[in-house]
Parts: sequence; C-alpha cells; structure tokens
Amino acid sequence: MTATLETPVETTGTEAPQRKRTLWPFKTAPIRVFAPVAVFVLVIAAWAASSHLLVPEASRFLLPPPEAVIAEGLLDPMARNEILTALWNTVQVALCGLAIAIVLGVLFAVVMSQTRWAEFSLYPYAVVLQTIPILAVVPLFGFWFGYEFGSRVIVCVMVSLFPVITNTLFGLKSVAPAEHDLFTLHGATRFQRLWKLQLPAALPAMISGFKISGGQAIIGSIVADFFFRQGVPGIGRMIDVYRQRLATEELLTALLLSSLVGLCLFWAFDLLAGRVDRMHGKR
Repeated sequence: MTATLETPVETTGTEAPQRKRTLWPFKTAPIRVFAPVAVFVLVIAAWAASSHLLVPEASRFLLPPPEAVIAEGLLDPMARNEILTALWNTVQVALCGLAIAIVLGVLFAVVMSQTRWAEFSLYPYAVVLQTIPILAVVPLFGFWFGYEFGSRVIVCVMVSLFPVITNTLFGLKSVAPAEHDLFTLHGATRFQRLWKLQLPAALPAMISGFKISGGQAIIGSIVADFFFRQGVPGIGRMIDVYRQRLATEELLTALLLSSLVGLCLFWAFDLLAGRVDRMHGKR
C-alpha cells in the first residue's frame, strides 16, 4: 500500500482579506448597537448620580433626576400634549425649510459646477450667507415678512443652505478626469454628462450635506420660534415659557425630544447613504 502525497493547495493573498470583508459587517453589527446603548446608559447614570448626590434637595429643580423628567414631562398628559403639539409645529417648519434648502442648494451647486465664472460669482455669497449671525437677522425677517410660518421657513433655509451647496459642489467636481474624457470621447452633451456622470458621483457627498442641514433646520426653526413669539407656538416658545416658569422637567423634555428629531433626520439620511453606497458597489 503506497502512500499518496497531497500537494498543498496554494492560496492567494487576496482570499483572506475577502473573507475578512464578508465577515466584518456581521462582527461589527452588535457593536454598532451595543456601543451607543452603553454610552446612553452611562450618561443617564451620571445624570441621576449628579442630581441625587451633588445637587442639594432644595436646589434639585435646577437639575431634576431622569425619573422626574419622565414623570412630569412625558407621563403627565397635559405637559406631553403641549410639548408634542409644539414640537410638531417646529418639525413642519424645519422639514419645509430643509426641502427648500435642498432644492436651492443642489440647483446653485449645479450651476456653479458648469462654469467657472458662475462659481466665482455665486460662491462668495454662499459663504457670506453662512457667516451672517442668525440672531441678528431673525428680527429683521420678522419686520419684513411677518411672524408666521413663512418667516420661520426663511430662517431655516438660511441656516441649512450652505452645507448642501458646499457638499454638492464638492461631489460634482470630484469626478475623475478619465471619466470626463470617456464622455467627451463618446460626444456626450453637457446635460448627459451632468445627469449620467456628475450627479450619480456626487450623491454620497450630497447626502452628507443633507445630514448636516437636517440638524441645522431644526435649530433654525427653534431659534425663529424663540425670537418671533407670535403665531402658532413651536417648541422654541415653549422652551422660553418653561424657562420663565422654572419648569426644568418640561424644559429638559422639550430639549431632548428636539434633539431626538434631529437624530432621526440624521439616521434617515444615513440609511439613504447606505443604499446609495450599495448601489454604487453593484455597478
């Protein structure tokens, strides 16, 4: 009986990294869930410890514990309905302003990406729009356009427009020269180059701008409501009312729910970015 020698199968250096890439998302999925939950628990524990151990009981209204915030801000039906109604008014303004900012920002970026003179003419004013102190401009908008829904939307557009312009313009200009040469070789028109090459390549950068602008729109809506003090009350005016009443539990509830809305907008655009990345990976 003769022994047979088996020649070992040679493996290329690319197989191991491929195996790691396929297993990597499954390994990191629990971490992506566990890490923020762990940080949230630590923050709540530090908040509760600070309120109970560091703040005297007579001054505990300045930093109420988490259970008091939940009991008086969320479980109390009157306070909960008041906060949620005001928050919904704020969200409507923010979403409307964000939608207008996205349309205008993408339009301006497309115009600036087509000709150098348009970029040199328009981009400095986009930078100026970002540097104007919003707190100084909000009263002027109230004088000029009134204190209702339209003025608050204008504030949201002003606050959230610049990230859309900047990121979209960066994405449109980041196409490789070789790809432009390929479209030139096939005699593509300017519109075909924009629609089939530049805009698809710019989508990841555009969505990154939308992420930033989503939070900015929420802030702009709150600031406008805080200063206008007229029309349908939003969460900004309720925050000011709770500040005057020293109702810290309701104040913290309003702040946390406003932050949660901004976080949900960020997550929505992050999911959209993931779908775009997968679409690009399949090509």
